[in-house]
Amino acid sequence: MTPTRYAFIKASWHADIVDRALDGFYQLVPPEQVDVFDVPGAFEMPLLSRELAATGRYGAVVAAAFVVDGGIYRHEFVAQAVVDGLMRAGMDTGVPVLSVSLTPHQYQETEHHKQIYRAHFIEKGREAAKAALTIGKTRAALAA
Repeated sequence: MTPTRYAFIKASWHADIVDRALDGFYQLVPPEQVDVFDVPGAFEMPLLSRELAATGRYGAVVAAAFVVDGGIYRHEFVAQAVVDGLMRAGMDTGVPVLSVSLTPHQYQETEHHKQIYRAHFIEKGREAAKAALTIGKTRAALAA
């Protein structure tokens, strides 16, 4: 039987934006079915995702982060490592690990950009919830 609990990992960097993904997720999945975990940044998500998935408690693990160009390093490398790590966590454990990790091409710390990305993260959270629920139904049907 596929578990009906979900793990939701969210990076604390840009929490005012990233946390909106959880708001969107809650629009389709009741909060009492979700265990929430905070990590400092995106880079910490793959390992925790694998550890949570390996417990067998969750039908899916969702990981949310906002990886932007900080001017010191190429954020594309971080984003690629994170997405590759999340995929690996799912493949290693057999538990879906869903990414709500966004890497905008251009981001500025303006209120206008913050509003755009907050709204976008709400939508991405809903999409992750739809994916988690759909995968759960499909896996349950396969097990029957």
